[in-house]
Amino acid sequence: MIHYDIILIGGGIVGVATAWQLQRRFPEASILLVEKEPALGRHQTGRNSGVIHAGVYYAPGSLKADFCRRGAAWTLEFCRQERIPCEQCGKLLVATDDVELDRLQDLEDRCRLNGISAERLTERELRRREPDIRGRGALLVPATGITDYGRITAVMAARFREAGGTIRLASPVWALEEAPRGIRVRVAGESLWAAWVLVCGGLMADRLARMLHLPIDFRIVPFRGEYYRLAPGCRDIVRHLIYPVPDPALPFLGVHLTRMIDGSVTVGPNAVVGWKREGYGRVNFSPRDAWEMLTFTGFWKVAREHLGSGLAEMRDSALTRGYLRRVRKYCPRIQASDLRPYPVGIRAQAVGRDGRLVHDFLFAESPRSLHVCNAPSPAATSAVPIGEYLCAKLARKMAAHA
Repeated sequence: MIHYDIILIGGGIVGVATAWQLQRRFPEASILLVEKEPALGRHQTGRNSGVIHAGVYYAPGSLKADFCRRGAAWTLEFCRQERIPCEQCGKLLVATDDVELDRLQDLEDRCRLNGISAERLTERELRRREPDIRGRGALLVPATGITDYGRITAVMAARFREAGGTIRLASPVWALEEAPRGIRVRVAGESLWAAWVLVCGGLMADRLARMLHLPIDFRIVPFRGEYYRLAPGCRDIVRHLIYPVPDPALPFLGVHLTRMIDGSVTVGPNAVVGWKREGYGRVNFSPRDAWEMLTFTGFWKVAREHLGSGLAEMRDSALTRGYLRRVRKYCPRIQASDLRPYPVGIRAQAVGRDGRLVHDFLFAESPRSLHVCNAPSPAATSAVPIGEYLCAKLARKMAAHA
Protein backbone atom coordinates (compact mmCIF):
# COMPACT_ATOMS: atom_id res chain seq x y z
CA MET A 1 0.00 0.00 0.00
CA ILE A 2 1.36 3.43 -0.98
CA HIS A 3 1.16 6.10 1.72
CA TYR A 4 0.63 9.83 1.20
CA ASP A 5 0.18 12.75 3.53
CA ILE A 6 -2.76 14.10 1.49
CA ILE A 7 -4.85 12.62 -1.32
CA LEU A 8 -7.12 14.95 -3.27
CA ILE A 9 -9.91 13.38 -5.34
CA GLY A 10 -11.14 15.19 -8.44
CA GLY A 11 -9.22 16.71 -11.35
CA GLY A 12 -11.48 19.59 -12.31
CA ILE A 13 -10.33 23.17 -11.88
CA VAL A 14 -11.37 23.30 -8.21
CA GLY A 15 -9.47 20.12 -7.39
CA VAL A 16 -6.35 21.17 -9.30
CA ALA A 17 -6.35 24.68 -7.79
CA THR A 18 -6.67 23.17 -4.33
CA ALA A 19 -3.93 20.59 -4.89
CA TRP A 20 -1.52 23.26 -6.17
CA GLN A 21 -2.15 25.49 -3.16
CA LEU A 22 -1.80 22.57 -0.75
CA GLN A 23 1.60 21.71 -2.23
CA ARG A 24 2.72 25.33 -1.92
CA ARG A 25 1.45 25.58 1.65
CA PHE A 26 2.90 22.22 2.74
CA PRO A 27 6.01 21.86 0.54
CA GLU A 28 7.34 18.86 2.43
CA ALA A 29 4.08 16.91 2.20
CA SER A 30 3.50 14.05 -0.24
CA ILE A 31 0.33 15.00 -2.10
CA LEU A 32 -1.49 12.92 -4.71
CA LEU A 33 -4.26 14.19 -7.00
CA VAL A 34 -6.51 11.34 -8.23
CA GLU A 35 -8.72 11.76 -11.31
CA LYS A 36 -10.97 9.06 -12.76
CA GLU A 37 -10.74 10.34 -16.36
CA PRO A 38 -7.70 9.94 -18.65
CA ALA A 39 -7.24 13.73 -18.65
CA LEU A 40 -7.95 16.64 -16.32
CA GLY A 41 -10.96 18.93 -16.63
CA ARG A 42 -13.11 16.57 -18.70
CA HIS A 43 -16.47 17.55 -17.19
CA GLN A 44 -17.69 20.93 -15.90
CA THR A 45 -14.26 22.57 -16.24
CA GLY A 46 -13.92 21.72 -19.91
CA ARG A 47 -17.56 22.31 -20.81
CA ASN A 48 -18.32 25.76 -19.48
CA SER A 49 -18.74 29.15 -21.10
CA GLY A 50 -15.30 30.47 -20.13
CA VAL A 51 -16.81 33.51 -18.42
CA ILE A 52 -14.85 35.27 -15.69
CA HIS A 53 -17.80 36.28 -13.55
CA ALA A 54 -17.82 39.57 -11.65
CA GLY A 55 -20.39 38.46 -9.04
CA VAL A 56 -23.48 40.43 -10.02
CA TYR A 57 -26.17 38.05 -8.79
CA TYR A 58 -24.79 36.78 -5.49
CA ALA A 59 -26.09 37.68 -2.06
CA PRO A 60 -23.79 40.13 -0.24
CA GLY A 61 -21.84 38.33 2.46
CA SER A 62 -22.26 34.89 0.85
CA LEU A 63 -19.34 32.62 0.04
CA LYS A 64 -20.30 32.97 -3.62
CA ALA A 65 -19.93 36.75 -3.55
CA ASP A 66 -16.61 36.67 -1.68
CA PHE A 67 -15.08 33.83 -3.69
CA CYS A 68 -16.18 35.29 -7.01
CA ARG A 69 -14.85 38.80 -6.40
CA ARG A 70 -11.43 37.55 -5.28
CA GLY A 71 -11.36 34.77 -7.87
CA ALA A 72 -12.04 37.09 -10.79
CA ALA A 73 -9.11 39.32 -9.87
CA TRP A 74 -6.82 36.30 -9.41
CA THR A 75 -7.92 34.70 -12.72
CA LEU A 76 -7.17 37.81 -14.74
CA GLU A 77 -3.77 38.27 -13.11
CA PHE A 78 -2.85 34.59 -13.54
CA CYS A 79 -3.82 34.66 -17.21
CA ARG A 80 -1.65 37.70 -17.80
CA GLN A 81 1.32 36.19 -15.96
CA GLU A 82 1.03 32.85 -17.78
CA ARG A 83 0.09 34.36 -21.16
CA ILE A 84 -3.24 32.56 -21.23
CA PRO A 85 -5.77 34.33 -23.48
CA CYS A 86 -8.27 36.46 -21.57
CA GLU A 87 -10.33 39.57 -22.22
CA GLN A 88 -12.46 41.87 -20.09
CA CYS A 89 -15.20 42.42 -22.65
CA GLY A 90 -17.90 43.29 -20.10
CA LYS A 91 -21.43 42.01 -19.64
CA LEU A 92 -24.72 43.68 -20.55
CA LEU A 93 -27.88 42.64 -18.70
CA VAL A 94 -30.64 43.65 -21.11
CA ALA A 95 -34.16 44.58 -19.97
CA THR A 96 -36.84 44.12 -22.63
CA ASP A 97 -39.92 45.34 -20.70
CA ASP A 98 -40.98 47.41 -17.66
CA VAL A 99 -40.81 44.45 -15.25
CA GLU A 100 -37.22 43.75 -16.23
CA LEU A 101 -36.35 47.45 -15.96
CA ASP A 102 -37.49 47.34 -12.33
CA ARG A 103 -35.36 44.24 -11.72
CA LEU A 104 -32.33 46.05 -13.14
CA GLN A 105 -32.46 48.40 -10.16
CA ASP A 106 -32.21 45.46 -7.76
CA LEU A 107 -29.20 44.13 -9.67
CA GLU A 108 -27.56 47.56 -9.68
CA ASP A 109 -28.05 47.78 -5.91
CA ARG A 110 -26.54 44.32 -5.47
CA CYS A 111 -23.51 45.31 -7.54
CA ARG A 112 -22.97 48.28 -5.26
CA LEU A 113 -23.22 46.13 -2.11
CA ASN A 114 -20.75 43.62 -3.61
CA GLY A 115 -18.27 46.33 -4.61
CA ILE A 116 -18.76 45.78 -8.36
CA SER A 117 -18.67 48.69 -10.80
CA ALA A 118 -21.86 48.90 -12.92
CA GLU A 119 -23.33 51.48 -15.28
CA ARG A 120 -27.00 51.91 -16.16
CA LEU A 121 -27.65 52.39 -19.89
CA THR A 122 -30.69 53.88 -21.58
CA GLU A 123 -32.26 52.32 -24.66
CA ARG A 124 -30.35 54.74 -26.88
CA GLU A 125 -27.03 54.06 -25.13
CA LEU A 126 -27.62 50.32 -25.42
CA ARG A 127 -28.27 50.64 -29.16
CA ARG A 128 -25.10 52.71 -29.58
CA ARG A 129 -22.95 50.11 -27.84
CA GLU A 130 -24.70 47.06 -29.34
CA PRO A 131 -26.49 47.88 -32.62
CA ASP A 132 -27.97 44.37 -32.97
CA ILE A 133 -29.40 44.18 -29.44
CA ARG A 134 -32.89 45.46 -28.58
CA GLY A 135 -33.98 46.45 -25.10
CA ARG A 136 -35.54 49.17 -22.96
CA GLY A 137 -32.29 49.58 -21.10
CA ALA A 138 -29.36 47.64 -19.71
CA LEU A 139 -26.85 47.30 -16.91
CA LEU A 140 -23.19 47.26 -18.00
CA VAL A 141 -20.74 45.32 -15.82
CA PRO A 142 -17.30 46.10 -17.27
CA ALA A 143 -15.36 43.68 -15.02
CA THR A 144 -16.83 40.50 -16.58
CA GLY A 145 -14.38 38.71 -18.84
CA ILE A 146 -13.70 35.53 -20.82
CA THR A 147 -10.89 32.99 -20.86
CA ASP A 148 -10.14 29.27 -21.33
CA TYR A 149 -10.48 27.41 -18.03
CA GLY A 150 -9.11 24.22 -19.54
CA ARG A 151 -5.84 26.04 -20.26
CA ILE A 152 -5.80 27.51 -16.74
CA THR A 153 -6.30 24.05 -15.24
CA ALA A 154 -3.47 22.58 -17.31
CA VAL A 155 -1.05 25.31 -16.23
CA MET A 156 -1.98 24.97 -12.55
CA ALA A 157 -1.49 21.20 -12.83
CA ALA A 158 1.99 21.78 -14.25
CA ARG A 159 2.80 24.12 -11.36
CA PHE A 160 1.53 21.49 -8.90
CA ARG A 161 3.86 18.87 -10.39
CA GLU A 162 6.79 21.30 -10.43
CA ALA A 163 6.22 21.91 -6.70
CA GLY A 164 6.48 18.16 -6.00
CA GLY A 165 2.88 16.97 -6.40
CA THR A 166 1.80 13.76 -8.14
CA ILE A 167 -1.18 13.30 -10.47
CA ARG A 168 -2.74 9.92 -11.16
CA LEU A 169 -5.20 9.78 -14.09
CA ALA A 170 -7.68 7.09 -15.19
CA SER A 171 -8.13 6.09 -11.54
CA PRO A 172 -11.76 6.04 -10.37
CA VAL A 173 -12.25 5.78 -6.62
CA TRP A 174 -14.26 2.69 -5.66
CA ALA A 175 -14.28 3.00 -1.87
CA LEU A 176 -13.18 5.19 1.04
CA GLU A 177 -12.60 3.72 4.49
CA GLU A 178 -11.78 6.03 7.39
CA ALA A 179 -9.74 5.02 10.44
CA PRO A 180 -8.58 7.13 13.39
CA ARG A 181 -5.23 7.95 11.76
CA GLY A 182 -6.16 8.19 8.09
CA ILE A 183 -8.26 7.04 5.14
CA ARG A 184 -7.84 4.08 2.81
CA VAL A 185 -8.61 5.04 -0.79
CA ARG A 186 -9.41 2.11 -3.06
CA VAL A 187 -8.49 2.99 -6.64
CA ALA A 188 -8.78 0.58 -9.58
CA GLY A 189 -7.96 -2.57 -7.61
CA GLU A 190 -5.26 -0.92 -5.51
CA SER A 191 -5.32 0.52 -2.00
CA LEU A 192 -3.75 3.89 -1.18
CA TRP A 193 -3.46 5.44 2.26
CA ALA A 194 -3.51 9.10 3.29
CA ALA A 195 -3.54 10.91 6.60
CA TRP A 196 -5.97 13.41 5.04
CA VAL A 197 -8.34 13.34 2.08
CA LEU A 198 -9.94 16.28 0.24
CA VAL A 199 -12.74 15.59 -2.21
CA CYS A 200 -13.69 17.88 -5.10
CA GLY A 201 -15.96 15.39 -6.84
CA GLY A 202 -18.30 17.57 -8.91
CA LEU A 203 -20.99 15.36 -10.41
CA MET A 204 -20.03 12.54 -8.03
CA ALA A 205 -19.77 14.67 -4.86
CA ASP A 206 -22.68 13.02 -3.04
CA ARG A 207 -21.55 9.48 -3.84
CA LEU A 208 -18.04 10.16 -2.59
CA ALA A 209 -19.42 11.70 0.62
CA ARG A 210 -21.64 8.65 1.17
CA MET A 211 -18.61 6.36 0.86
CA LEU A 212 -17.53 7.83 4.21
CA HIS A 213 -21.08 7.66 5.58
CA LEU A 214 -21.36 11.42 6.00
CA PRO A 215 -24.87 12.46 7.13
CA ILE A 216 -25.66 14.50 3.99
CA ASP A 217 -29.23 15.55 3.18
CA PHE A 218 -28.76 16.37 -0.51
CA ARG A 219 -28.28 14.62 -3.84
CA ILE A 220 -26.60 15.80 -7.01
CA VAL A 221 -29.17 16.34 -9.76
CA PRO A 222 -27.56 16.83 -13.20
CA PHE A 223 -28.94 19.61 -15.40
CA ARG A 224 -27.99 19.52 -19.06
CA GLY A 225 -27.03 22.89 -20.48
CA GLU A 226 -27.56 22.75 -24.24
CA TYR A 227 -25.84 25.35 -26.41
CA TYR A 228 -25.62 26.44 -30.01
CA ARG A 229 -22.69 28.15 -31.70
CA LEU A 230 -23.54 30.98 -34.09
CA ALA A 231 -22.48 30.66 -37.71
CA PRO A 232 -19.11 32.27 -38.56
CA GLY A 233 -20.89 35.18 -40.28
CA CYS A 234 -22.43 36.17 -36.94
CA ARG A 235 -19.18 36.46 -34.98
CA ASP A 236 -19.42 40.26 -34.98
CA ILE A 237 -22.99 40.31 -33.71
CA VAL A 238 -22.02 41.45 -30.17
CA ARG A 239 -19.11 43.18 -28.49
CA HIS A 240 -20.07 42.25 -24.94
CA LEU A 241 -21.61 39.23 -23.25
CA ILE A 242 -25.38 39.64 -23.53
CA TYR A 243 -27.54 38.28 -20.70
CA PRO A 244 -31.27 38.55 -20.08
CA VAL A 245 -32.46 39.98 -16.78
CA PRO A 246 -33.04 36.89 -14.60
CA ASP A 247 -36.46 36.07 -13.23
CA PRO A 248 -36.04 35.57 -9.46
CA ALA A 249 -38.79 32.92 -9.52
CA LEU A 250 -36.68 30.70 -11.81
CA PRO A 251 -33.59 28.77 -10.73
CA PHE A 252 -31.24 29.61 -13.63
CA LEU A 253 -30.19 32.72 -15.56
CA GLY A 254 -31.71 32.05 -18.98
CA VAL A 255 -30.32 31.90 -22.51
CA HIS A 256 -27.53 34.37 -23.24
CA LEU A 257 -25.04 35.28 -25.96
CA THR A 258 -21.45 34.57 -24.94
CA ARG A 259 -18.36 35.66 -26.77
CA MET A 260 -15.80 32.87 -26.46
CA ILE A 261 -12.08 33.43 -26.22
CA ASP A 262 -11.58 31.78 -29.65
CA GLY A 263 -13.76 34.46 -31.29
CA SER A 264 -16.92 32.38 -31.66
CA VAL A 265 -20.27 33.23 -30.06
CA THR A 266 -22.48 30.72 -28.27
CA VAL A 267 -26.20 30.84 -27.51
CA GLY A 268 -27.40 29.15 -24.33
CA PRO A 269 -27.72 27.35 -22.12
CA ASN A 270 -31.12 26.00 -21.32
CA ALA A 271 -31.48 23.77 -18.23
CA VAL A 272 -32.97 20.31 -18.74
CA VAL A 273 -32.90 17.57 -16.10
CA GLY A 274 -30.37 14.95 -17.13
CA TRP A 275 -31.00 11.22 -16.73
CA LYS A 276 -27.29 10.47 -16.79
CA ARG A 277 -24.73 12.38 -14.77
CA GLU A 278 -22.12 12.32 -17.50
CA GLY A 279 -24.41 11.99 -20.50
CA TYR A 280 -23.28 14.41 -23.18
CA GLY A 281 -24.99 12.84 -26.19
CA ARG A 282 -28.40 13.69 -27.58
CA VAL A 283 -30.10 10.75 -25.87
CA ASN A 284 -28.68 9.62 -22.52
CA PHE A 285 -29.96 7.39 -19.74
CA SER A 286 -28.29 5.70 -16.77
CA PRO A 287 -30.48 3.34 -14.71
CA ARG A 288 -28.42 4.06 -11.60
CA ASP A 289 -28.48 7.84 -12.01
CA ALA A 290 -32.20 7.89 -12.82
CA TRP A 291 -33.05 5.59 -9.90
CA GLU A 292 -31.14 7.76 -7.42
CA MET A 293 -33.03 10.84 -8.59
CA LEU A 294 -36.47 9.26 -8.70
CA THR A 295 -36.15 7.74 -5.23
CA PHE A 296 -35.01 11.04 -3.65
CA THR A 297 -37.87 13.08 -2.19
CA GLY A 298 -36.08 16.37 -2.87
CA PHE A 299 -36.19 15.73 -6.61
CA TRP A 300 -39.98 15.47 -6.64
CA LYS A 301 -40.35 18.59 -4.52
CA VAL A 302 -38.19 20.70 -6.79
CA ALA A 303 -39.89 19.19 -9.87
CA ARG A 304 -43.32 20.23 -8.57
CA GLU A 305 -42.15 23.73 -7.69
CA HIS A 306 -40.63 24.35 -11.13
CA LEU A 307 -42.94 22.18 -13.23
CA GLY A 308 -43.92 24.94 -15.66
CA SER A 309 -40.41 26.16 -16.35
CA GLY A 310 -39.13 22.58 -16.54
CA LEU A 311 -41.66 21.67 -19.23
CA ALA A 312 -40.77 24.83 -21.14
CA GLU A 313 -37.08 23.89 -21.03
CA MET A 314 -37.87 20.41 -22.35
CA ARG A 315 -39.99 21.86 -25.15
CA ASP A 316 -37.26 24.29 -26.20
CA SER A 317 -34.71 21.49 -26.05
CA ALA A 318 -36.75 19.50 -28.56
CA LEU A 319 -37.87 22.41 -30.78
CA THR A 320 -35.30 24.90 -32.06
CA ARG A 321 -37.95 27.57 -32.66
CA GLY A 322 -38.67 27.82 -28.93
CA TYR A 323 -34.99 28.23 -28.15
CA LEU A 324 -34.70 30.78 -30.94
CA ARG A 325 -37.66 32.77 -29.61
CA ARG A 326 -35.89 33.24 -26.28
CA VAL A 327 -32.78 34.77 -27.81
CA ARG A 328 -34.66 36.80 -30.45
CA LYS A 329 -36.38 38.59 -27.58
CA TYR A 330 -33.28 40.77 -27.34
CA CYS A 331 -31.40 39.87 -30.56
CA PRO A 332 -33.91 39.69 -33.45
CA ARG A 333 -31.17 39.46 -36.09
CA ILE A 334 -30.48 35.79 -35.26
CA GLN A 335 -32.18 33.26 -37.54
CA ALA A 336 -32.64 29.49 -37.17
CA SER A 337 -30.04 28.93 -39.89
CA ASP A 338 -27.47 30.74 -37.70
CA LEU A 339 -27.64 28.10 -34.95
CA ARG A 340 -24.98 25.40 -35.24
CA PRO A 341 -24.30 22.42 -32.92
CA TYR A 342 -22.13 22.93 -29.85
CA PRO A 343 -21.07 20.55 -27.03
CA VAL A 344 -23.42 20.03 -24.10
CA GLY A 345 -22.43 20.89 -20.54
CA ILE A 346 -23.81 19.32 -17.36
CA ARG A 347 -24.24 21.24 -14.14
CA ALA A 348 -23.84 19.34 -10.87
CA GLN A 349 -26.69 20.85 -8.84
CA ALA A 350 -27.08 19.90 -5.18
CA VAL A 351 -30.74 19.56 -4.20
CA GLY A 352 -31.76 19.32 -0.55
CA ARG A 353 -34.21 16.78 0.81
CA ASP A 354 -36.66 19.65 1.27
CA GLY A 355 -36.53 20.39 -2.48
CA ARG A 356 -34.31 23.43 -2.10
CA LEU A 357 -31.78 24.09 -4.83
CA VAL A 358 -28.47 24.77 -3.07
CA HIS A 359 -27.21 27.98 -4.69
CA ASP A 360 -24.17 28.65 -2.50
CA PHE A 361 -21.06 26.56 -1.95
CA LEU A 362 -21.65 23.60 0.33
CA PHE A 363 -18.97 21.75 2.31
CA ALA A 364 -18.95 18.69 4.57
CA GLU A 365 -16.29 16.93 6.59
CA SER A 366 -15.35 13.89 8.64
CA PRO A 367 -12.47 13.74 11.13
CA ARG A 368 -9.97 13.01 8.33
CA SER A 369 -11.67 14.43 5.22
CA LEU A 370 -13.04 17.62 3.65
CA HIS A 371 -15.62 17.57 0.85
CA VAL A 372 -16.77 20.19 -1.67
CA CYS A 373 -20.39 19.05 -1.98
CA ASN A 374 -21.74 21.85 -4.16
CA ALA A 375 -19.63 24.13 -6.33
CA PRO A 376 -22.09 26.03 -8.54
CA SER A 377 -21.22 28.71 -11.05
CA PRO A 378 -18.98 30.69 -10.60
CA ALA A 379 -16.86 27.76 -9.39
CA ALA A 380 -14.32 28.09 -12.21
CA THR A 381 -13.87 31.81 -11.53
CA SER A 382 -13.66 31.08 -7.79
CA ALA A 383 -11.39 28.02 -7.91
CA VAL A 384 -8.39 29.58 -6.16
CA PRO A 385 -10.36 31.18 -3.27
CA ILE A 386 -12.15 27.84 -2.80
CA GLY A 387 -8.73 26.18 -2.61
CA GLU A 388 -7.55 28.78 -0.08
CA TYR A 389 -10.63 28.08 2.03
CA LEU A 390 -9.99 24.33 1.98
CA CYS A 391 -6.29 24.74 2.75
CA ALA A 392 -7.12 26.87 5.80
CA LYS A 393 -9.68 24.32 7.03
CA LEU A 394 -7.23 21.48 6.56
CA ALA A 395 -4.48 23.38 8.41
CA ARG A 396 -6.85 23.81 11.38
CA LYS A 397 -7.70 20.09 11.34
CA MET A 398 -4.02 19.19 11.24
CA ALA A 399 -3.27 21.51 14.14
CA ALA A 400 -6.06 19.96 16.19
CA HIS A 401 -4.55 16.49 15.65
CA ALA A 402 -0.94 17.55 16.25
